[in-house]
Amino acid sequence: MASWTGQLELKVEHRGGRSAASRQYHQGAYKIARPIYPDGSGQVYYYVMNPGGGYVGGDRYRMELELGEGASALMTTQSSTKIYRTPKEPVFQLTRIALEAGSYLEWLPDSVIAYRDSRYRQQTEIRMDRSAALILGEIVTPGWSPDGAHFSYDEITLKTMIEMDGVPVLFDHLRLRPGEQPIRGLGRMDGYTHVGSLFVIGPLATRTFIEELAETLDLNRIGCIGMSELIIPGFGVRILGDSSQAIETLFGRIANAVRERWFGWGPISLRKY
Repeated sequence: MASWTGQLELKVEHRGGRSAASRQYHQGAYKIARPIYPDGSGQVYYYVMNPGGGYVGGDRYRMELELGEGASALMTTQSSTKIYRTPKEPVFQLTRIALEAGSYLEWLPDSVIAYRDSRYRQQTEIRMDRSAALILGEIVTPGWSPDGAHFSYDEITLKTMIEMDGVPVLFDHLRLRPGEQPIRGLGRMDGYTHVGSLFVIGPLATRTFIEELAETLDLNRIGCIGMSELIIPGFGVRILGDSSQAIETLFGRIANAVRERWFGWGPISLRKY
């Protein structure tokens, strides 16, 4: 087995009225910024960084996140994940997340940008207590190409698996291969260039909450949007659009509604620019 290009391990626990890292390790092309507490909620913010500026063929990354009982964290990236040419081996990203009772994680990274002749495979495995809560987002966009083509990458594969109390409750598999599929057509990208996925899970994600949230969101302004209730308390959102910023804005509105309704917190405060 090839070695990891970058590794990150982080455990967050709730102590003394706020959440903080009890264990932290990073190696190679992964770094993590100092914790930030932007408000009085006690939730900790962490920015994951890749000093190399982008991923290339054969890169392999591993991230392990664990939230202890009652802990709360918001994880994001410093910038977009850029996937460059992968002439031999694809880029591989493995993320494992464990959420103990009463914990809450917002994992809202910047978009994955796939450039010409690139292949990217991502696997996300989540184990969570049924009393924990989670917001998990991801956005995929095509990178610039010399000929102006939008879909010049070779492959993007995203797999997300969630277990609740040891029982599999969600499996999401998104695979885009422009060279093998009519990628622009109906049932694929439907003429759009960007795709976003968001999963919101928690004991307070009742059908009433989901219906009220859907009514407050102007779902027709971005592109093609689907919002579905899950078999567990929660829902998933899939968006096809032409702008990362528009998708991020909608994800932010959903996350802020969750923060306010479930925890009585103010909106997310990310400072990246």
